[in-house]
Amino acid sequence: MKIEERKIPVRKIFDGYIDSAELGVKAYGGRLNVRPAYQREFVYNPQQRDAVINTVRHGFPLNVMYWVRNGDGGYEMLDGQQRTISICRYLNGEFSINHQSIGNLTAEERETILDYELVIYICEGTEREKLDWFDVVNTAGEKLTTQERRNAIYAGPWLNEAKKYFSKTGCPAVQRAEKYMNGSAIRQQILETVLGWIADRDGGEIEDYMSAHQHDKGCEDLWSYFDAVVRWTEETFINARVKLMKGLPWGVYYNRYGQRSTTRMR
Repeated sequence: MKIEERKIPVRKIFDGYIDSAELGVKAYGGRLNVRPAYQREFVYNPQQRDAVINTVRHGFPLNVMYWVRNGDGGYEMLDGQQRTISICRYLNGEFSINHQSIGNLTAEERETILDYELVIYICEGTEREKLDWFDVVNTAGEKLTTQERRNAIYAGPWLNEAKKYFSKTGCPAVQRAEKYMNGSAIRQQILETVLGWIADRDGGEIEDYMSAHQHDKGCEDLWSYFDAVVRWTEETFINARVKLMKGLPWGVYYNRYGQRSTTRMR
């Protein structure tokens, strides 16, 4: 792994910032992919997010960030997504601190933030070196979940589509079946649950399913299966008892009984 140190002002990183379900999170004039497939969703709580902004406003050192250089001249964020998004969201006027948003600051205060230099280590290496280094630089932070690790291994067009349905705050899966499921979508727990159900259907492991579908263009099979599970649950248990039903392995029940069940339960 080759590593080069750079100091890049916040204004250049914020240039071209966009956070879109379709386009992902981009910055640095569109050249920086802030959230590659192996990265988790934004998980900082308000206290962590605000601490980043206060660090920058006071000119205190912020931890080193790591980018990976791509062959097309762009970059992927290897480590520093949470800090980068915190800064960009504040500059974008998406939250305030102590009742002060970016619009409430003086011109001098805004310039102080925009001129703040982030220390970036630009890395070059193979895909395996990239993922291994990602593990190294994250050992002191919040550990990746098992499903986040799977996402790193089986990154591709199928995963990008699956995350839109199962891994976003307020995603379609949460809207469809929140009363039946536990877990956080952004920590990949909803996706992991549904993958566990469909892997059980196929008599395999989650890794088997993700490997088989890694290069699919869409995730219609997974969503259709999930929707069938929810519809069967609703039609079978017509008087939902939310406290008793939430978090049960509905996909496993559907795999065992859904195809032949005709009895409605109250």
